[in-house]
Amino acid sequence: MVQYAHYHRDRRNIATHLVGIPLIFLSIGVLLLSPAWSVAGQTLTLAWAMWALTSLWYLSRGDVLLGAATSLVNGVLIAAAHEVPPLAQALGLAVWQAGLGLFFIGWVLQFIGHYFEGRKPAFVDDVVGLLVGPMFVVGEVLMSAGLLQRMRMDIERQAGAIH
Repeated sequence: MVQYAHYHRDRRNIATHLVGIPLIFLSIGVLLLSPAWSVAGQTLTLAWAMWALTSLWYLSRGDVLLGAATSLVNGVLIAAAHEVPPLAQALGLAVWQAGLGLFFIGWVLQFIGHYFEGRKPAFVDDVVGLLVGPMFVVGEVLMSAGLLQRMRMDIERQAGAIH
């Protein structure tokens, strides 16, 4: 989190990430809706498999609250991804077009934020930043709610305060 925070100290950048990163995660979920399998009466997609794998990673990072909260938020995004096909159809789009559109909008927001920040995105130097992003925005929300204060102090001590 501290390494990622070094690239995200501008409030405007963080604000764009609060929207952009969930859009990107949602879009990846949409793009992974096919193929689908029926398992024990439930529909299993690659989107749910991605959620399960990333959740294991978040839950293994050391902070149970942050890992569980990130997994929960991402689970809601994957559930929402499964609701996109009828919306895409109503708009006259293929599901993959809706997924790519959401992906594009999410990344445009990311790059606008990094314009304000004056720094390149964290994943350019460390591809793990692509996994840390969702955890970072969930962490920012939790810290704003008064939780994870020790983590906030560690981040601010090592990466500086948000400006």
